[in-house]
Amino acid sequence: MIKTYNFSQNDILVWLKKLLFWGDSYYPVFAFFDDNKVDYPQKAFKKSFFASQKSFDIEKAFGLYNTHDLVGVLSYDYKNKVEKLNSENVAIIDLPESVFFIPELKIYFDIDSIQIEAENPDYIFDSINSIVINFETNRKVEVIAQTSKEEYTESIKSIQNHIVEGDIYEMNYCMAFSFEAVEWNPIVGFFDLMKKSPMPFSTFFKAKDNYLLCASPERFLKKEKMQLIAQPIKGTIKRGVDSKEDEILKRQLFSSDKERAENLMIVDLMRNDLSKISKTGSVKVNELFGVYAFPKVFQMISTVSSVSQENVRLRELFHATFPMGSMTGAPKIKCMELIEKYENFKRSWFSGTVGYVMKNGDMDLNVIIRSILFDKKSQKGYFAVGSAITFDADASYEYEECLLKASAIMEVLSFQETSKN
Repeated sequence: MIKTYNFSQNDILVWLKKLLFWGDSYYPVFAFFDDNKVDYPQKAFKKSFFASQKSFDIEKAFGLYNTHDLVGVLSYDYKNKVEKLNSENVAIIDLPESVFFIPELKIYFDIDSIQIEAENPDYIFDSINSIVINFETNRKVEVIAQTSKEEYTESIKSIQNHIVEGDIYEMNYCMAFSFEAVEWNPIVGFFDLMKKSPMPFSTFFKAKDNYLLCASPERFLKKEKMQLIAQPIKGTIKRGVDSKEDEILKRQLFSSDKERAENLMIVDLMRNDLSKISKTGSVKVNELFGVYAFPKVFQMISTVSSVSQENVRLRELFHATFPMGSMTGAPKIKCMELIEKYENFKRSWFSGTVGYVMKNGDMDLNVIIRSILFDKKSQKGYFAVGSAITFDADASYEYEECLLKASAIMEVLSFQETSKN
């Protein structure tokens, strides 16, 4: 049954907070998606909530494609099933490789209304309405960098040696930050993150004790009827203090030979990936080097599209395109081998994907970046940031770019950062 309830915009925000607290107490697995009203090329996530009492892995999800709506998260480490690779680095928190579910409750948000799809919408609505929340702030925590600046610089030099030797052209190298947080509430943390960094592919995902607080600006893959759309991000610069400086920095990013080269390499990689499952001659670049404003940064985004071949299954789609090139580098397999060598943590859900796949085959999946991963049972969490390393990359500049990308999360968690022992 589907029923619509009217609200004022302010009341919807209060109701949304109640919804997440109610969902957290009732469902072992759920997901909330939000575009935060960001004007994004090819649109962004639909503001929606999905929940279920049962979950399963991606192998079962493959078999349910085109027969059920599916929602799920997939770890970066699924790469090991796509290629002959491994993930031996230490996991900061233990997260399952994949978690998918068939929604038994669906809630869609409009400007001044919500739509509940469930067996008894009135019961759901009244249950959520009756929730009383004490929305306290989280305590600040100590954030520990897992890689020192000196270690980061040495790794960049080694990666650039691989470029000189012709092993790779460009590699996405990431570093992690960990924290321990007693009585830290991930729902409060998510709303704090949305205030700092409202992004078009934002997600709050719960799988038992594991939580993803995602403020992603990047789309991995969208399918709409037969059209496939990939939108890799490569190229970042800070926002200015005013509109005049904004314009200067925006032009600086757009005209940067280095940032353009990074972006173009990944665009070419995505074109190649899409061609494996697309009709011959249908792959095209809709926009190259588009520069878009976000709260703390400008990002260079390119859009690649194609027309899917007939009857492409979900497994084929993932195995052709995953993991996304923006989080590996080029060539993809060699970069993933070197990522395992030079990074000191298991990426897990970070740089994986979360999103929804509809019964009709349409889907929208993001890239899990600018995100907090938290395990409520162990009271531990982490986040990671990275950048594309090329032959002419400057280690100090790349390090500062990583800290810029981490700034919103750092403000949510703590203003204090220490290096590992």
